[in-house]
Amino acid sequence: MASIVAELHKKGLIKSAPPYLSGGMQYEVIMGSMAYGVSTDVSDMDVYGFCIPLRDYVFPHLRGEIEGFSTPGPRFEQFQMHHIMDNTALGGKGREYDLAIYSIIKYFRLCMENNPNMIDSLFVPQRCVLFATDIGDMVRESRRLFLHKGAWHKFKGYAFAQMRKLKTKQPQGKRKGMIEEFGYDVKFAYHVVRLLDEVEQIMTEGDIDLERNREQLKSIRDGDWSIDRIEQHFADKEKSLESLYTSCHLPYKPDEGKIQTLLLQCLEQYYGDLSSCVVDQDAALKALREISRIAGSFT
Repeated sequence: MASIVAELHKKGLIKSAPPYLSGGMQYEVIMGSMAYGVSTDVSDMDVYGFCIPLRDYVFPHLRGEIEGFSTPGPRFEQFQMHHIMDNTALGGKGREYDLAIYSIIKYFRLCMENNPNMIDSLFVPQRCVLFATDIGDMVRESRRLFLHKGAWHKFKGYAFAQMRKLKTKQPQGKRKGMIEEFGYDVKFAYHVVRLLDEVEQIMTEGDIDLERNREQLKSIRDGDWSIDRIEQHFADKEKSLESLYTSCHLPYKPDEGKIQTLLLQCLEQYYGDLSSCVVDQDAALKALREISRIAGSFT
């Protein structure tokens, strides 16, 4: 299993990418309609993932940088590129890619915030995992660690945004034809329903099956629901999910300590020994206590 980013870089199709990107890739998945089980023959190939950049990008003090004083050196948070056409893919039929690759640091932060796109990328069906190193597998296996009650506020905000676009955004391109056919943008509509369903799964089960309601989403995408039905569904779900939020047993916020431990495990596996990069606070406190005990024995 080869990294899509590495393959596209090798073919010279993403020359604008940082040189360390392809070698640092840890996890790549198919997102969008393919991950939700509602794709068509003309669906885009959306690829999300994370990489580990150079060591001093993560630990800038290693190059002598002092936060708040030094002129900041190079950083890496994300690389995005759309409409990458690989004419050699699929036996010469060609395939177009949209890439969204994040630094492992930003990826963890967004997952910890329960950003819907990032959380979804950890819960895609196994068939949608294009590439994963041992580090990528470790993060995916720990995906439930990122879930918390704050997901409701984040997912509700995204659902509101999709509903607003459904009502106000001026259609362009293929989506203009969609409105002419169905009377409204069915893509925005199915995302509203999808987001509410996902956050309901999070709060009731502490898990997400992205394809659970694919038949319902397909029916919306096929124009079987009226816009009035979409709006009523949104109103009813919002009310029931507010009640569910109160009774949900998930923690109110993520366990930052456990997630940071996972992050450091990933970085140590990639870089090697991190003793020169990170201070073990527990070990430091133990040493101070031991010094105090020894000093006390002489008084």
